[in-house]
Amino acid sequence: MSGHLFDFMGREIPFRPGESVAAALDAAGITILGRDALDVEARYFCGIGACQCCLAVIDGVTREACLTPARAGMKVESIGAHHD
Repeated sequence: MSGHLFDFMGREIPFRPGESVAAALDAAGITILGRDALDVEARYFCGIGACQCCLAVIDGVTREACLTPARAGMKVESIGAHHD
């Protein structure tokens, strides 16, 4: 799996080719992606983008982590940690 890593809040997360950001985070034991401005937990829930509970800032853009394919070198942040 060499080279298949992305950054989540300063932690390197391994992933398999074709895996979503949310699935890779879940496999790494991270199920809570942060908290939004209303203090609601962002987490991996439905896995199909319907609930939008897994919102994260991915390379500077807010996206559903379950629909976003993991890519080497990408930067993923909690939506609560992102400052515009």
